[in-house]
Amino acid sequence: MNKILLIIQREYLSRVKKKSFIVMTLLTPVLIAAFYGMMFYFSMEGIKGTQNKIAVISENTALTEKLPSTNKRTYEYVGKSLNEMKGALENSTYDYILYLPQFELDNPKGIQLLGKKQAGLVLGGNIADDIEALISVQKLKASGISQTDLDKLKTSVSIDTKKINDTGEEEDSSAGASTIIAYVSGILMFMFIMLYGVQVMRGVIEEKTSRIIEVMISSVKPFQLMMGKIIGIALVGLTQFILWIVLTASISTLVMSVFLDKEDLKQATMSTSAQIPGSSTMQGSPAAAIATSSDSEILSIQKSLANLELTKIIIVFLFFFIGGYLFYSSLYAAIGSAVDNETETQQFMFPVMMPLLLGYVLSLSVVTNDPYGTMAFWLSIIPFTSPIAMMVRMPYGVPDWQLALSMALLVLGFMGTVWMASRIYRVGILMYGKKASFKEMIKWFTYKN
Repeated sequence: MNKILLIIQREYLSRVKKKSFIVMTLLTPVLIAAFYGMMFYFSMEGIKGTQNKIAVISENTALTEKLPSTNKRTYEYVGKSLNEMKGALENSTYDYILYLPQFELDNPKGIQLLGKKQAGLVLGGNIADDIEALISVQKLKASGISQTDLDKLKTSVSIDTKKINDTGEEEDSSAGASTIIAYVSGILMFMFIMLYGVQVMRGVIEEKTSRIIEVMISSVKPFQLMMGKIIGIALVGLTQFILWIVLTASISTLVMSVFLDKEDLKQATMSTSAQIPGSSTMQGSPAAAIATSSDSEILSIQKSLANLELTKIIIVFLFFFIGGYLFYSSLYAAIGSAVDNETETQQFMFPVMMPLLLGYVLSLSVVTNDPYGTMAFWLSIIPFTSPIAMMVRMPYGVPDWQLALSMALLVLGFMGTVWMASRIYRVGILMYGKKASFKEMIKWFTYKN
């Protein structure tokens, strides 16, 4: 045990003290904060600078109503013909010409949006929505129904989904928050395993290339060396990951509090969703409609968060987060001990990546749709997919025996993969100049100490 601790200490300190580790740990949060700062800045610039002035030429006698201007688009009806307006457009204050030819309200055709510059897809969609809304109002008036009467006929329906607990009491559903937690957990797990699992493989290759391992292997067992290396690099990854989260949150909060007020921040976060074609409504602007929808969704998520066992979810997340990394890192370490350079790792990395990728894809599709099904159960039990699948299932509620079984199998799976990796390690680490194959690696298991 002392030897494993010494190896862990060596792996951890040797990497944490590197200039590259310190620079990237400090620089990455700054880059992330700068990225979000640029995103908010350009969002605000987009909000302030997207007012379009449109000259409307209407030859349609059936369409007696006029297009109302919005905060994004100003419609002005002009008395010129289309050809006259085309010639005068460049020297005018108008950005575009909207031509409304003669057409029936049930079959609007021939509408054109012309300009010296190409109109964007979002602008064209929004103008189409405005015309659709105008035609609908015109039809309502023609049939004798006012917009107010039509609004009275509309009835919004909301369903409160509840879950009956073991005591027979009803609990509010946590589906919204569960889905968010599932996606975030799955993405974090996948990224961490990918990023730091490969570091283990590279560490083994570097030691094999430098021949340092020939000295180390004479005083420690392959299993001890493998265990110490995996855990040591895992601690490095966790240290860097935690610092990234803390520093990114601190820098982002500081930047937004200095450069953006509350109203600007609200507008910036809404600007992307507000510019979706087809989102316009009969009343109010598209942004207002989406803002209302977003507010209700946020309230729903906040309500569902209150019904989750967040402490339990966090503890389970940390277990599977670390356990999943250790499990896959031992496989990456086995790859590193079997090859001489990173170029040769490609043929071995794909089979290791496949179960992780499969678990990620199925967890965010099958498991979220049916968290209590047979597929979800087995995905959350098998160690190759359980780190992601179990976290996706957790917010929906998992029986304690299934959770305990999944944890036990993950621990056993980690010990088994470390043993397997050490068997490859003890032979492959001393082999140079020979490309290993799967058949060759299987033979290494039968070699005696």
